[in-house]
Amino acid sequence: MSSLPATSRAWHLVARPHGWPKTEDFALRETPLDAPAEGRILVKNLHFSVDPYMRGRMNDVKSYTPPFQLDQPMDGGAVGVVVASNAEGFAEGDHVLHGLGWRDYADVPAKHAKKVDPDVAPLSTYLGVLGMTGLTAYSGLLEVASFKEGDAVFVSGAAGAVGSQVGQIARLKGASRVIGSAGSDDKVKLLVEEYGFDAAFNYKNGSVAEQLKAAAPDGIDVYFDNVGGDHLEAAISRLNVHGRITVCGMIAQYNATEPPAAPRNLAMLIGKRLRMQGMLVMDHQDMAPQFIQETAGWVASGELKYRETFVEGIENGVDAFLGVLRGDNTGKMIVNPVK
Repeated sequence: MSSLPATSRAWHLVARPHGWPKTEDFALRETPLDAPAEGRILVKNLHFSVDPYMRGRMNDVKSYTPPFQLDQPMDGGAVGVVVASNAEGFAEGDHVLHGLGWRDYADVPAKHAKKVDPDVAPLSTYLGVLGMTGLTAYSGLLEVASFKEGDAVFVSGAAGAVGSQVGQIARLKGASRVIGSAGSDDKVKLLVEEYGFDAAFNYKNGSVAEQLKAAAPDGIDVYFDNVGGDHLEAAISRLNVHGRITVCGMIAQYNATEPPAAPRNLAMLIGKRLRMQGMLVMDHQDMAPQFIQETAGWVASGELKYRETFVEGIENGVDAFLGVLRGDNTGKMIVNPVK
């Protein structure tokens, strides 16, 4: 351990945010590092993930994942290199995917680490296009929304890590039309010119309902929801009979302190016989082998494109997370903790 640092830096949640998180709600603290105990490995994190769902974990409410504990290191997806091992099957130099992000070094139970190969794909992709966000897109469209060839698909938050993949998978699987919304003209251009969406619009440029109606004159069959609010209301209005909605996220409401005004048209679910279903990627792990095989092929052939936004330095981890909530990122937001 002489060549290893004596401490690790980790982000702690020190106050539960009310509305938008503030930098004072977090603290970067040093914690001592020891040689890994039996069955554990010490990992130097090369990349860690910051994701919208983490905002919910900052509230002290019972949910599908336990809330972050105050004055404890936060966690999340990370990929790194093993620098010390006291676990069978793991050696120094191995690259692993694990769940102890938000820190530069992680003492990880080996049973919670999975080896990944940097020769197959860049390590960062195991947090995004080939990781949890990719599987979310794949299972949310194909299984939860029961996508079928010829469906017209609308995706909100379409330039994000999940949304951009949903739209491209729909196109590759034979959608009749793929429409996306995003928060800047540059992102709209990216959706159409690089990701192959048939149409896209900037939701800041006018009414979502009117822009979606113009982009989908014949209606839509599937809505993949990352935003909620006015996007969900607009999609319900444009959905055809027997349309399906996958509710993956509602980023418009994550920092709200008042109940949302929309959607006000839920009664339309009845006449249109719509199906609206929430999803969590953890329920769809059985699709992972099929997802990896198919998606890795699309990435290798260039048929599926992805973007990543990197933020350098662990000290900028909270800024990167707040950037995700603001929509600063294009594609997956990733922090490289060690400069």
